[in-house]
Amino acid sequence: MKLLACLSQTWGIARPCIVVCAGTLTVGAGAPSATQNPGAKTHTVTIEGMRFNPQTLTVRRGDRVVWINRDLFPHTATATSKAFDSRSISPNVSWAYRARTVGEFDYGCTFHPTMRARLVVEPRAKAPITRTNRAGPLR
Repeated sequence: MKLLACLSQTWGIARPCIVVCAGTLTVGAGAPSATQNPGAKTHTVTIEGMRFNPQTLTVRRGDRVVWINRDLFPHTATATSKAFDSRSISPNVSWAYRARTVGEFDYGCTFHPTMRARLVVEPRAKAPITRTNRAGPLR
């Protein structure tokens, strides 16, 4: 339970008030929600046996990529270009990244330099534009 302070204005008089909220507010560092990102998908990369699987993953701009560490020790998913960096992902923990920039991103584990992989981010296909009027679609 969280308490939030606010000001209530009643009949032109500002009064302090307290709002009680039950639940959790999650802030996604500006990440668009599914409603703002229609058609976005979630892809999974499994870290296991000192490897990223799949080795190369192709996604669309706006898709979400989740790395799940199934190894017995921590790993990172760190882009060579510094486009993303998971920091340490503990065993049986995951980390997610929203692919916002189109391009090819080589990445690896900073703890284990032999672990390498690639994330390819392609542009999102644009939805076709349709025109309608009261009589139905224009052709």
